[in-house]
Amino acid sequence: MIQIQHLSKSFQSNQVLQDISFDIASGQVVALIGSSGAGKSTLLRTLNFLERAESGRITLDDLSIDVATAKKTDILQLRKATAMVFQQFNLFQQKTALQNVMEGLVVVKGIPKEEARKIAEEQLAKVGLFEQADFYPKHLSGGQQQRVAIARALAMQPKLLLLDEPTSALDPELVGEVLDTIKEAAKEGYTMLLVSHEMNFVRKVADQVLFLDQGKVIESGTAEEVFERPQQYRTRKFLTTFYRDRGPEYMI
Repeated sequence: MIQIQHLSKSFQSNQVLQDISFDIASGQVVALIGSSGAGKSTLLRTLNFLERAESGRITLDDLSIDVATAKKTDILQLRKATAMVFQQFNLFQQKTALQNVMEGLVVVKGIPKEEARKIAEEQLAKVGLFEQADFYPKHLSGGQQQRVAIARALAMQPKLLLLDEPTSALDPELVGEVLDTIKEAAKEGYTMLLVSHEMNFVRKVADQVLFLDQGKVIESGTAEEVFERPQQYRTRKFLTTFYRDRGPEYMI
């Protein structure tokens, strides 16, 4: 069980997150939706201390951290238990796909290189890139680079996988291959917290959906509840605007 309790974060006088609390059950996919600037990406970044929240508690199984008093050793433990997939891939350009996936296993987990190589090859095979293991990022498409990034994250066997708009930097024709990769990881039982503007994908993959507005979770429920029977005016307005702007053919 993963618990986020009373998490708050400000940038100077701008309060970006306000008293955020929610739980994620093991193996569950939770999606964060909402308008740009609602605080979705900041929330993900506070969960592995890429941004430090001012207050709140983060609990991953037997690891529980008060963010206001967390020490370096606490933060390291938390980061070892999480993995993040970014919008812009963040691959090492001077390393091959295989080396990118191996890096965390060797440097962070201290796994011997031969064992790390085997794990990395298995993960690349799962995302359909075993044949591209020796390719450098510049020789891969954007979709392939993001699949390498996902393989790198999954290789770490995280208790919580954080995905921050993993398709936002991709051309439309490449989005599907990345979403399929995430869907397969969900089927394998990885616990995920996903930020995405791909609403139809969220409807299909998410066990729970949280709607953020001005730094607050104002609505939560199953995908069916949030998309089909939203209770809050802001949620209804967001979804209506989203689908209106994309046309009726976008509805599946």
